[in-house]
Amino acid sequence: MRSRGVRGWLAEASDAVISVFFPAGCRICQKLLTGACRIPICEECLATFEAPAVKKCEVCGQALEWMGAEEDEPLVCRACQQKTYAFERARSYGMYEGPLVRAILLLKWERIEPLGAWFAERLAEIAGRERDTLAADVVVPVPLHHDRERQRGYNQAGLISKPLARRLGLPHKAVLLMRTRPRPNKQVLTLQERWESVRGAFATRPGSQVDNKRVLLVDDVLTTGATLDACARALLESGARSVLGLTVARATRKPLTAPENGSL
Repeated sequence: MRSRGVRGWLAEASDAVISVFFPAGCRICQKLLTGACRIPICEECLATFEAPAVKKCEVCGQALEWMGAEEDEPLVCRACQQKTYAFERARSYGMYEGPLVRAILLLKWERIEPLGAWFAERLAEIAGRERDTLAADVVVPVPLHHDRERQRGYNQAGLISKPLARRLGLPHKAVLLMRTRPRPNKQVLTLQERWESVRGAFATRPGSQVDNKRVLLVDDVLTTGATLDACARALLESGARSVLGLTVARATRKPLTAPENGSL
C-alpha cells in the first residue's frame, strides 16, 4: 500500500512538472490545460458529460419521453415490459452525445488509463447511490474478440472495469467471459443486425467459477442493450445468480426489442 502511494505521488509530481514545461491542449476543445491532471480533457468538458435529470426506465436506464404510469408506479420502457433483456438492471453515467462521444473514442483508440479510472470513479458513485439494486460479487468487462484485442492491444472496457472493481472492493475477473465470434466487418450495423451479431457470441471460459454469483458487467457504451443481453445469457446459463450492467454512456436511440423468432 505504501509503495503504491509513493508511486502515485511521484506520478502526480511528474505530471505537474510536465504540465508546466510542456503544456498541452484539451483533446476535445483544444483549450490549454494548465492544471496538473493526467486526464487530457479540461474540467469544462468533463463537466458536460453527466446526463441531464430525465425520467429513466427503472430496469435498463433508457430515457423515457412519456409518463406511461401514475406517479407512484414504476416507469418501465417497452423493451423491459416485454422482458427483452436477460440482465436484471443497467445504468449509465451519461448520454452518448457531444463531448462524451469524443472522450469514449479516445479511450477506445488510445490507451489513456487515467481517463478509464475517471470513468470508473463516476460509475462507482452510481453503484454507491444504488447499492441495494446494483450489489454484486464480481466485476467483469464485456470482452473483445481475441483478434480485435490483439490488434488493439487492450480492451477499453477493462480500462474502466479494473479500477471500478478496486473502488468497489470486488474481485475483477477479466478472463471469466470471452467473445467466441467477432463482430461483422460492416462498419455500421442496423438495430436488427446488432442483435444478430451477438446472438450466441459470448461464453464463459471452461472452469470459470460463476455459480450463484451476482455479476457486474462493465462496458463503454450501451446502444440497443443486445451486447449486455448476450453476455448476461451466457453468464446465467453457466449458473450466475444475476447480471447487472454499468456503462459509461447510453445511446439516445429507441431500443429494439428482441427478435420474435428466438431470444438471445
